[in-house]
Amino acid sequence: MLRSLYSGVSGMKNFQTKLDVIGNNIANVGTTGFKKSRVTFQDTFSQQLAGAKAPAGGQGGTNAQEIGLGSSMGTIDTVQSEGAPQFTGRKLDIAIRGEGYLTVSDEEGETFYSRAGNLYLDQDSRLVTADGLYVNGVNGPIPQDATSLTIDEFGTVSYLNNENQVENAGQIQLATFANSEGLEKAGGNLYTASLNSGNPDVGNPGQNGKGTIQQGYLEMSNVELSDEFTEMIVGQRGFQANSKIITTSDEILQELLNLKR
Repeated sequence: MLRSLYSGVSGMKNFQTKLDVIGNNIANVGTTGFKKSRVTFQDTFSQQLAGAKAPAGGQGGTNAQEIGLGSSMGTIDTVQSEGAPQFTGRKLDIAIRGEGYLTVSDEEGETFYSRAGNLYLDQDSRLVTADGLYVNGVNGPIPQDATSLTIDEFGTVSYLNNENQVENAGQIQLATFANSEGLEKAGGNLYTASLNSGNPDVGNPGQNGKGTIQQGYLEMSNVELSDEFTEMIVGQRGFQANSKIITTSDEILQELLNLKR
């Protein structure tokens, strides 16, 4: 069978994956703190028809003769570049400027990490995420009669009590990783540590390379529609070109079958 037939099939599969990733990026162009993904390809095994030869007997050397057998998916990377801040004016909206992730946990104590800073107070006046996960570092409930709730650039949460005295409710902490691109997406704007992300280094914002907190802002998605549409065109044309390879290979096989007549 023709090698080009299988090369075309592998190319179509890869560009289909590329279009799947692009579609997910575009779907999340408005998702707070979303990090886009990208796909890279690599060539597969090459069949060697003749090996390379060194110069000998008064003749120069010759190069190897190889035919590639298609492509395969190399990586699907999460691009952890920082999204632009969007002003909201809401006191419980925060954006991380620089490195780091909010550390949040569920009622079982499992820890997750997030760049989405749209926070809320639940019925117990605990600081939580949109899905009700507790924000680590904030100690206990914030009194319901508290006023002038502020979160400074170092993550310190403070408020005025009923006697107009400033009280500290704790400090939001950030986690950094040796390889942040190794984090695994868990859905709901959450990440989990993986075997290749490294252990989290949890600490206060503004210290040891961690970013700072900006109250009243949210980090936007880092998806650029112009880039995604360009890559969509490349993916679509690549898919079409590889399907044409399959069609042409099929026509050649048909000609070979017709030789019997």
